[in-house]
Amino acid sequence: MPGIRRNWIADLPRKALVAAILIALAWICLSLGGAAFWLLICVASILMMAEWAELARAPRGAKRIALYALVVPLAILAPDPIAAGPSWLVLGLIGGATIFVGAVTRHPQLALGIPYVALPAVAVLWLRELPGGLAIAFWTMATVWATDIGAYFAGRLIGGPKLMPRVSPNKTWAGLIGGMAAALLVGLAFNERFGVPIELVLTAPVLAIIAQAGDLYESSIKRRAGVKDSGTLLPGHGGVLDRLDGLVTVAPAVALLLLLKGLG
Repeated sequence: MPGIRRNWIADLPRKALVAAILIALAWICLSLGGAAFWLLICVASILMMAEWAELARAPRGAKRIALYALVVPLAILAPDPIAAGPSWLVLGLIGGATIFVGAVTRHPQLALGIPYVALPAVAVLWLRELPGGLAIAFWTMATVWATDIGAYFAGRLIGGPKLMPRVSPNKTWAGLIGGMAAALLVGLAFNERFGVPIELVLTAPVLAIIAQAGDLYESSIKRRAGVKDSGTLLPGHGGVLDRLDGLVTVAPAVALLLLLKGLG
């Protein structure tokens, strides 16, 4: 146990540096909005799809087809006047791309990667376009980051019973509670500083659970694939899927919540 603890403490500087760079990049592109943010989302989505294809053990040709199919809805997501931006049309294209990839490659798991990657892209771009969307979109991302950080430190420092040991042996109930608390605290700060509606902020603990569910789902896929990380692009963090697995579930959840409440 002391050796394990020393290892994760020694790895913190590298993790923190990479995380800081990613957060800064996200904030810059999010602040610029428009084509800059769309381009960032496109790059992340394509990298995620490539990692998904590897986890699905898809042949190279099938992987190429899936990437080409994903490009179609991503292109339509480009802001006006380049393209239509987030719309119901894009959702139809995502469904069509999913069916196309499944039919052509006969690889259902590969095809499921299309909505897994594209729906969060639609959600976060739509959030950015809302009135006050800069704060809401950034709060959505910050909720996921806070959940990850709170869960990481609470799980490492407190330990205790495992959450789902067969899926992710390192996750604990203490980590989940720590992530929920961190998400709520960050949400309250966003309410105070940026005016994010309190009714959204109070959903942060539930969103933290949704984020952890997304993390666990990706962990189950990696376990079936027999790998520890989805990739090696981000030192100390694994792949892009590893870093964004919580946002994959949280962004659509926030978008759905706003639609149901008529806040969008």
